[in-house]
Amino acid sequence: MTAGELFLESLSSGVITQAEIDWLVSQQGRFSRSEQAAMQRLGRLQDHGQIQLGCRIAPHWQGKRQVLREWFEPLGLRRRSSLLRTT
Repeated sequence: MTAGELFLESLSSGVITQAEIDWLVSQQGRFSRSEQAAMQRLGRLQDHGQIQLGCRIAPHWQGKRQVLREWFEPLGLRRRSSLLRTT
């Protein structure tokens, strides 16, 4: 991971993870001047609420029916829809 990759990923997703923040803090002494400026901008965006602290769903999970089966189905979505049809 590079500072530029992290910056672009955070901008595009609107999310930065705690592990990424930890990495930034541990590497900040090694950043070039332009990387330092980008990280300051990232901090400002987070301060203004445009970038949120959170987590990302791995790309292989996005938009797949497997997410529905493995994550939402245990919550009983099919069971609920079958109850709605019988009433």
